[in-house]
Amino acid sequence: MTQTLEQLRTGKLIGIQRLKLACGLTDFPREIFDLAETLEILDLSGNALSSLPDDLPRLRKLRIIFCSDNQFTELPEVLGQCPQLSMVAFKANHIKTVSAKSIPANLRWLILTDNQIEELPAEIGNCRELQKLALAGNRLQDLPATMSACSRLELVRISANRLRELPEWLLSLPRLSWLAYAGNPFCEAREQLALAATPVASIDWDALQLQGKLGEGASGVIHRADHRHGMEVRPVAVKMFKGAVTSDGLPDSEMASWLAAGTHPNLIPIEGRVTAHPASATGLVMPLVDPEFRALAGPPSLDSCTRDIYAAGLSFEPAQILGISHGIASAARHLHDQGIMHGDLYAHNILHSGNGVALLGDFGAASLFAPESRAAQGLQRLEVRAFGYLLEELIVRCSLADRSQGLLEQLDDLKSACLNSDIAARPLFHQIEDMLFRLAQMRRQAETPVH
Repeated sequence: MTQTLEQLRTGKLIGIQRLKLACGLTDFPREIFDLAETLEILDLSGNALSSLPDDLPRLRKLRIIFCSDNQFTELPEVLGQCPQLSMVAFKANHIKTVSAKSIPANLRWLILTDNQIEELPAEIGNCRELQKLALAGNRLQDLPATMSACSRLELVRISANRLRELPEWLLSLPRLSWLAYAGNPFCEAREQLALAATPVASIDWDALQLQGKLGEGASGVIHRADHRHGMEVRPVAVKMFKGAVTSDGLPDSEMASWLAAGTHPNLIPIEGRVTAHPASATGLVMPLVDPEFRALAGPPSLDSCTRDIYAAGLSFEPAQILGISHGIASAARHLHDQGIMHGDLYAHNILHSGNGVALLGDFGAASLFAPESRAAQGLQRLEVRAFGYLLEELIVRCSLADRSQGLLEQLDDLKSACLNSDIAARPLFHQIEDMLFRLAQMRRQAETPVH
């Protein structure tokens, strides 16, 4: 909900915890300090601000600040003085400079996507609470090696930068589970090869008639649409990208990975690329998934940071858990065999039906790797941890029956193996898929009546 300056100035917002103003501001409204006793979340995105006041720490309860889509050229140093500040979002500004003084001590979540940053201060390695870091669409040539001390990092987005190599220390972070690095010089050749090796059909914008919105992710919005081809009209899904640089990276990088993935029964395929859009927007056309499929969960909240949000009271039968987990493990194994890391293996990117069938989609954070490279197994085991979180979320929502106790114990053991802080000890997806297949077989045999 967006509030107004008039509400702020007339005192009607006293006592609120969250303030959102988007009204062309060029200066920070001083009346915001009247909310200092309660304000925790301040959203000033979509204005024309270029600075914050030196006395910002007067907002002593401020935990989260959004200043995306403004005119900042440097990350304000005053942020580092805010005692409770844990989430900082300055996406799509003109930021070139990030000084050590601008980094809050309790930083948990930092979003600097789509700026002009060439380097980060070494002091960012002191952020021991840092869990989520979004840096796609900048000019970074490397990351500070001091960040190897950020042992709580779980999600990193460094796509569309100028990195000459993938920092080796990233693969030693014990909790890292979601990584996107496409669109950097060290992987551009592989992406271009994938685009050239798998030509995709061109689908003219005029042949598409968009209908209702089906969903929205970091990189784009998905609509139901009618595709007219000659006399035939059939329903499809169309993903239109939000811009040249998204939170995850570049549209072309996403398409390269999606095309390289090929076909698999638990992956949503691509049918074509949108061309001749009147505003030159980029889009992809996919088959329309049966409406019985729905998202397994919603994306993380501000408080959950990296963990998905499930519907209250949602539960799964053991057979559903086996079906979903085996299908996603099989899809992930297939991707890894093709040299693709999904990068966003999350419940909110999984569609499922009531009978345990699951489809993995949204390649916005996908990255290509050489299967024979030294980093390959480290990257694969990184994504295995993301699968471990998924398995954990399904297990805790199991509608447990006594006869399923043994199955749940085995699934819990598998989950623990996937989440192992000893990265080299985690299984690979071919082992995970095989184990889940055997568990499914054992369950079917146990339920088959003996005559």
